Amino acid sequence: MNHSGKIDHDAVLQARTMLLGSGRPNLSQEVQAYRVLARVSPASYLPKLARALVSYGYRVEDRGRMEPRLALHTEAADAARRIGTDEPNRADVLCDVLDSYRRTLLTVGRRGEALAVCEEMAGAGQLAFERGHAPGPGHGQHPLAMMLAEEGRHGEAAHILGRSAQPARPTCGFWTAVGWAAELDAAGRHEEALTPLSELVVLTRSETDAGATTLAGLVWLLVHRSGLLDACGRPEEAGADRREALRLLARLAETGEPSRRSNALSWWSTLFALSGRAAEPAATPEAPRPPFGADFRHWSPDTRESYLGEIPALEARVAELTEAGRVPEAVQAHHRLVRHSAVLEEQRTWRIQEPLRPLFDQGVTLARRLPGAPAAVVRALTDRAMFLAAADRYGEAHADFAEAVALREGADRPPIVTRT
Repeated sequence: MNHSGKIDHDAVLQARTMLLGSGRPNLSQEVQAYRVLARVSPASYLPKLARALVSYGYRVEDRGRMEPRLALHTEAADAARRIGTDEPNRADVLCDVLDSYRRTLLTVGRRGEALAVCEEMAGAGQLAFERGHAPGPGHGQHPLAMMLAEEGRHGEAAHILGRSAQPARPTCGFWTAVGWAAELDAAGRHEEALTPLSELVVLTRSETDAGATTLAGLVWLLVHRSGLLDACGRPEEAGADRREALRLLARLAETGEPSRRSNALSWWSTLFALSGRAAEPAATPEAPRPPFGADFRHWSPDTRESYLGEIPALEARVAELTEAGRVPEAVQAHHRLVRHSAVLEEQRTWRIQEPLRPLFDQGVTLARRLPGAPAAVVRALTDRAMFLAAADRYGEAHADFAEAVALREGADRPPIVTRT
């Protein structure tokens, strides 16, 4: 194509000179240069223009005003879409840029458009896979799965996550296996959810033996799986998981954690939030909820802000119910409060003990006030034990979980009938 009638060659020369100069141009200058050069050499400069526009969009956001970022991210998406479909790196650039655009749309409340962008990303990833430009069928699919999960479309989300996980099985990592299992479980496919979770337990056992991950991580997975096994009517296997977790906590209390080679805190907080999903309002397209089981960084900005924004109301509700002596309701409200708070504190800092310990202690105290309700005490003790393991307080964690296991086994044991 002849650009001689459309291109300002002086502008092209100036743009090249600026980019090749000894001084590094700022983002605004880079964007201006790439806009010019993308017209004469789109294959080389459209990807650079798209990425620079994304970065510049985050830079120019001013005191919460989103219009400048939205305009630049919209332009970035348009630039990425113009990359030729035969370019091997098109899907990578397009999906990265569209993901930023999606987040900006969600931040300004345009969820319907964000969902359409996710569908576009999934289509681009699928095309790239079919053309041999992507390593697996899940390329570009994950944001769509997350948004479907947030809207309560768990079966569809599970299908997408399963397609992404299949090539790597049975060696799927924590996030892949837990996210897939969580969506299967939410879709009512509880037995199916056990498969990726059990594969992850086996993998994690082998990694702990090799010193590649934490023992505490295996404890959290075993306790989480025990709950799913109970829900599936498999109490013997659930009990075996809890007893194994108890033995591991005893080992940790005696020798400490032998490995620090994983982001264990995120494992705990993710599984802890997931364990409270049943107490949360059901997700719908009109009222989306977080995709429990996913890394918090993958929650949409609107669902994350909504979830964390409920903390003050929950704090007030727990205080009100406790003061009124309505302990059963206070226990349920506190169950939600501590999980919301754990998500907030885990995002703020790894120093979780100081802000969260009082909440877990309060949960145990409230549960003990319920007459004839060992299940509530078991849950509160188990919650606190898993938190204490995350806070490196292994002796206390073992004591709490030992009491929880003893209470559970005592409650499950049939009463002894004496004959007279």
